[in-house]
Amino acid sequence: MSAVELKDQGNKFFAARKYDDAVSCYTKAIVKNGSTATYFTNRALCYLRLKQWELAIQDCRRALELNRSLVKGHYFIGLALMELNMHDEAIASLKRAHELAKEQKLHFGDDITGALRQAKRKRWNQMEEKRIQQEIELQTYLNKLITEDSERQISAYNGTEEDRYEHIQKMNEDKEKRLQQVNQIISQIDDRRKKRDVPDFLCGRISFELMRDPVITPSGITYDRKDILEHLQRVGHFDPVTRTDLTHDQLIPNLAMKEVVDNYLEENPWAEEY
Repeated sequence: MSAVELKDQGNKFFAARKYDDAVSCYTKAIVKNGSTATYFTNRALCYLRLKQWELAIQDCRRALELNRSLVKGHYFIGLALMELNMHDEAIASLKRAHELAKEQKLHFGDDITGALRQAKRKRWNQMEEKRIQQEIELQTYLNKLITEDSERQISAYNGTEEDRYEHIQKMNEDKEKRLQQVNQIISQIDDRRKKRDVPDFLCGRISFELMRDPVITPSGITYDRKDILEHLQRVGHFDPVTRTDLTHDQLIPNLAMKEVVDNYLEENPWAEEY
């Protein structure tokens, strides 16, 4: 069988979800013709389905060595990196895939942008977990300092025995008060974190991310400018929600929504990373 025939056979196995068999076919195609980048991305997709992330990354890198503009190469490597919790690298790869798809006017639906949102969300969650752990460590450390300071003051007391009990009681009360203050501050931080969720009405209808440059269409629907312009360029000249005709010159800045978003960011600076 020729390399193309082996690739076609691999495609059939992939469609039947026989990923190991598909990998075998693509591997044979690569042996016959190792200069075709698509064979590597096809095999990489199989590895993604098999959850063999490292092998998927290797194949994507080999594909990108052959063709740096291959959208699927950047896209698939981004998916694999995300599964390995390498979120910064995943986001960079997915952004590149998104840029190339726009340049080449390729339609991937919401696949790439959805993966990009997921990678950003995972990175945010990872950062939040790190911050929570740091706060727990800080709380433990401060509680330890307070306790040690109280014990030191009790040990250093050299008054009369009659006053010693009263002194110890006062030190313990003071210690509990300070511990309560520290724990209350940490608790308030936790409460604020639980409320960290960007309201839906501040998010775009296409990317579902916080709008930075909201514009309104004649239909009264608000979108983030970059998202709606991309839609008009890649999908068609119509409003995604109402399906009515729409061109870029009909977009009007939604100044009221922009003010709301700016105020929200000012009060919730964490949302910049969300």
